[in-house]
Amino acid sequence: MGKQRRPQPKYLAKKLKKIREELGIGQLEMAKRLSGVTRPVDGAMVSRFERGEREPSLLVIVAYCDLAQINASVLIDDRWNVKDLVWAMPKKKK
Repeated sequence: MGKQRRPQPKYLAKKLKKIREELGIGQLEMAKRLSGVTRPVDGAMVSRFERGEREPSLLVIVAYCDLAQINASVLIDDRWNVKDLVWAMPKKKK
């Protein structure tokens, strides 16, 4: 086994931020909604996810997908762009 880092999705951070924005919530509220998946998630961690400084665990990615009601491939696969993500998400209730 090599020590090379596995390939990272190029647009994951932008998509995570877009999900939160489309849900109309702040980073602290997103952290609350993601907590309990594996371990507590805080606002600073959400910020690092959105800046691409840290990649969320697979369970956190699944939680993002559940919140956005999207398939994980839409979030992870770089062939789907941020505009596709918004199209895939259910419309906000006003």
